[in-house]
Amino acid sequence: MANSPLKNTEWLAKNLSRDGLVILDASWHLPASGRSAAEEYKADHIPGAHFFDIDVITDQRSELPHMLPGPRDFAFAVRKFGVTNGSKIIIYENEGSFAAARAWWMFRSMGHKNVYVLNGGMRKWRADKQLTDGKPQYAEETVYYADATKSLSLSRDDILANIDTGERQIIDARSTGRFNGTEAEPREGLRGGHIPGSINLPVAELYSGDGTLLERNLLTEKFTDAGVDFSKPLGTTCGSGVTASCLALALAQLGHWNTLVYDGSWTEWGADEALPLET
Repeated sequence: MANSPLKNTEWLAKNLSRDGLVILDASWHLPASGRSAAEEYKADHIPGAHFFDIDVITDQRSELPHMLPGPRDFAFAVRKFGVTNGSKIIIYENEGSFAAARAWWMFRSMGHKNVYVLNGGMRKWRADKQLTDGKPQYAEETVYYADATKSLSLSRDDILANIDTGERQIIDARSTGRFNGTEAEPREGLRGGHIPGSINLPVAELYSGDGTLLERNLLTEKFTDAGVDFSKPLGTTCGSGVTASCLALALAQLGHWNTLVYDGSWTEWGADEALPLET
């Protein structure tokens, strides 16, 4: 597919042994799920894949979960996967984690353009009866340089200023209940509601029954029905920056590659009583 952030399982199956290809399993689950993405990776993963842990490759100085690390820390972390600046990177996730889009956004935030999400992830890989294994993967450490000069993230202050200007349209990927404050947040201590002026498009609405992203025409309908004005600069938010990255991925599929992600998302905003909200 031309100019797409996605690769399908057929392409990956044919290119598993391709020189310069790096496959990353970025699966992640909320602590309350009782699931361990790292243990699931050890039991079963796409051959040659390395485990990319968004809770480890993070800004260790931040109290917020899996915040984007600085370029030097990011580069140091991904070298162990054999990543170079010329690598073609394919990222996937196990069912229901949505974190492949997060890792995709992280690489793009570091200036890496040749990075893709496996459409449908591990669920589609298994359904297509492709081979999997549980062998631990090792790679020779490489040289990698990250370039974060073009920011793809929004800060709390950016969002606060945007409430007054309305220059950028903010799309929230959380469920409608969480957006409206009628459903409890999965993390304790967070207020209910949403950023004033933001609009809601629950991330689950963007995916088909097999876990693949909807076709472009259907994606366009979803965003349009949610009230998205494609003529405006776009930003996304969610609970902690994971499903917000899914919205950014879907928008890239529609040709909107410059969508910015509010990295702190509701974990930061909902915890600060001084920040305004709507319900």
